[in-house]
Amino acid sequence: MTEERKPTVEELLAKAKEPARKAPAWHAFYRGKVGVTLKCAITDYQDFGVWYTPGVAQPCREIADSPEKVFEYTNKGNFVAVVSDGTRVLGLGDIGPEAALPVMEGKAILFKYLGGVDAFPVTIDTKDPDELIQAVKWIAPAFGGINLEDISSPKCFYVLDRLRKELEIPVWHDDQQGTASITLAGVINALKVVGKDPKRVTYAVIGAGAANIAFVRVLLTYGVPPGNVIMVDSKGILHPGREDLEAKKDENPYKWDYANRTNAERRAGGIAEALEGADVCVAASKPGPGTIKPEWVAGMAEDAIVFACANPIPEIWPWEAKEAGARIIGTGRSDFPNQINNSLGFPGIFRGTLDVFARTITDEMAIAAAEAIAATAEKKGLHEEYIVPTMMEWEVFINEAVAVAKKAIEQGVARRILSEDELRAQAERMIRYAREETEILMREGHIPPPPAV
Repeated sequence: MTEERKPTVEELLAKAKEPARKAPAWHAFYRGKVGVTLKCAITDYQDFGVWYTPGVAQPCREIADSPEKVFEYTNKGNFVAVVSDGTRVLGLGDIGPEAALPVMEGKAILFKYLGGVDAFPVTIDTKDPDELIQAVKWIAPAFGGINLEDISSPKCFYVLDRLRKELEIPVWHDDQQGTASITLAGVINALKVVGKDPKRVTYAVIGAGAANIAFVRVLLTYGVPPGNVIMVDSKGILHPGREDLEAKKDENPYKWDYANRTNAERRAGGIAEALEGADVCVAASKPGPGTIKPEWVAGMAEDAIVFACANPIPEIWPWEAKEAGARIIGTGRSDFPNQINNSLGFPGIFRGTLDVFARTITDEMAIAAAEAIAATAEKKGLHEEYIVPTMMEWEVFINEAVAVAKKAIEQGVARRILSEDELRAQAERMIRYAREETEILMREGHIPPPPAV
């Protein structure tokens, strides 16, 4: 049996560039990716008297008298605003609200097709965090949830914290909580494969931006001792002796907090020193290759786990990590096994959140989602190249929705109480409807196939 040929760097780079090559023509062909469709029947023009004036006045009066009826009489309970100021868009940086719009539309597609959620892109022309907060508060009455997206760090932490406190609908920053959920799911199952206890291993967390700050917070809520975590930013390992972090503790209190709470050994140095003897590496930092060197992976513990999640090129190529001794490798890419991608999280998490009209999304709800993701994969049989489901396994979103909704009810943040069977039926109905609607529109030619490029 011949050994499978490893792709060359040039072939991988060419494959990574293929979506970008097609994207301009496809986007121009459809002139965007989302629109507004109707939910109600129109049998004749007399129906407009019910849906609009004069009939619409009656539900308006009832909502004015009993505000919670807005969830009964409108689509508020399934509307999510995908909000960005365009200051940290994918790997593009600060490109502004107009240039960020294609990404927010793309997010809305995933919300709808994978979660049955009616998401709408809202890009806001300000870089001031307080103005951004006020803008979101102004539009919040129309929405059942807010998904913050591609907002620069550390501003994103401040915006999220304020809005979570000041709004009575769930506010979520997918770059933080979404990434944390799927990463935790991957860690849970990878450690099952190698037979290690998540609360007794050492984590090297490479990168201290929004994704990893939130991942560590969720990891600690999950029960991992803070001292077991070693974080690295662009200047080295976080520890209390970092005067640069102390000087900016008011600007970025999150890093300073972790500098004091994590790293029980008080290690200093950089990535190499953080990885020494570590069981798990979670990297969301500078794209590679070469950001993480094979010899550093070789210094990790036996049966090491490496998640190299930078895009488009991971911090280390999977085969390099494997040859260096890592047993399980995950990346952010779909063309390698074990894709650690937050698209596995937010559609199902919001589905469950909206189905019970929750007031917030707690870290415990995010952990419930992570456990549901992990359990879905485990049921199919875990192995070194399968630790999380793929986006094509649509049952994962239903399982997440049920787990998240149950946790919201348990924590007292749900406005609506449903049984587990009712939650499962509701989630499946909404997700199935979204998928079948798209398939019908394509089959009937209302959504034509994309152009050949």
